[in-house]
Amino acid sequence: MPIISFANPKGGAGKTTTALLLAMELAERGAGVTVIDADPERWISQWAGLPGKPDNITIQSDVTEESIVECIDEAAQDSQFVIVDLEGTASLMVANAIGMSDLVVIPLQGSSMDAKGGAKTIRLIRNQERLARRKIPHGVALTRTSAAVTSRAMKNVQAQLARAGIEVFQTPIVERAAFRDLFDYGGTLATLDPALVSNIDKAQANARSFAGEVLSWLKSSRMAEVG
Repeated sequence: MPIISFANPKGGAGKTTTALLLAMELAERGAGVTVIDADPERWISQWAGLPGKPDNITIQSDVTEESIVECIDEAAQDSQFVIVDLEGTASLMVANAIGMSDLVVIPLQGSSMDAKGGAKTIRLIRNQERLARRKIPHGVALTRTSAAVTSRAMKNVQAQLARAGIEVFQTPIVERAAFRDLFDYGGTLATLDPALVSNIDKAQANARSFAGEVLSWLKSSRMAEVG
């Protein structure tokens, strides 16, 4: 089953939020999803401890550098999708997870600091490709973007990525109150109270669009392997 890792050594890049949104949307579509919470902050595990976690999302947080490979392998046998929220360092755990991945998502905010963190992740992917003797599909997901305007810093990051030939998801993750509230109140976007949280419909549309694009990337990479 597809293994999707989320990696960026820079904290605060929107990595965990993007991983959780994907897990929720896949579960909403009826898939069984295992999330391996390898981030030391354990934000997704904390979310799972709040009311409203879908039954078809399983969280595994008891993971170490020594056990990550076995954890991913076992999860891939039990679930339709495995999502790995990695720690924010270029560690052996991160390298091993990347080496097992069918897709690596690199969340970036529109800043030079995030871009440098993303560059480290891409170098790590390149090294794992050489070791595994295969291509590891990967792309940048722009996060915490403005729904109204693209900042100068964001445009600069987009230009840097284009010059480097790095693929970018067409769907950015927009800054939304609904995404933040998930970690405070639990549940999913569908269970948030529209009387208390604004623009839930737009947040849901954003998550659906991103998940659809991830599925398209996975399908394209599999077709390329067969071809």
